[in-house]
Amino acid sequence: MSLIEVMIAVLVMAIGLLGIAAMQTVALRNSQGSLERSQAVISAYAALEAMRANRDAALSGGYNTGGFICAGPGTSSLAAADTTAWINGWRTALGLAAADTSGCGNIACNAGTGICEIQLRWDESHASDAAAGGKVAGSTARIFRTKVQL
Repeated sequence: MSLIEVMIAVLVMAIGLLGIAAMQTVALRNSQGSLERSQAVISAYAALEAMRANRDAALSGGYNTGGFICAGPGTSSLAAADTTAWINGWRTALGLAAADTSGCGNIACNAGTGICEIQLRWDESHASDAAAGGKVAGSTARIFRTKVQL
């Protein structure tokens, strides 16, 4: 009888440990998503500070990307160099390889109003739902948008 009690106690403890392991996995996955969202905020504000330092070029459209870009436009001007540094910094923060096109950014400034919108796009493919058999729950594409007036 004692042996059966011990076996039942071990079974209950094993189920509890499996639950703790699953909870830890979910916590790590959510922590990674939180880190990526924080990096998006930091990257957007870094671009905004560069644009504020070169306000005339920003208002004249020098920083506008014309859609999402995944590689910088080069270093032909200060605005292009800032944009290249910004997109490269964003991709580095995400830890993306050069061929990966999931980490991109977009800048659009309106010269008349002085309002600029920065968007950052990335893929949270690590955000899979274990309860759904490892399949991704919903869309994994994330976009962070911020709008400011220079």
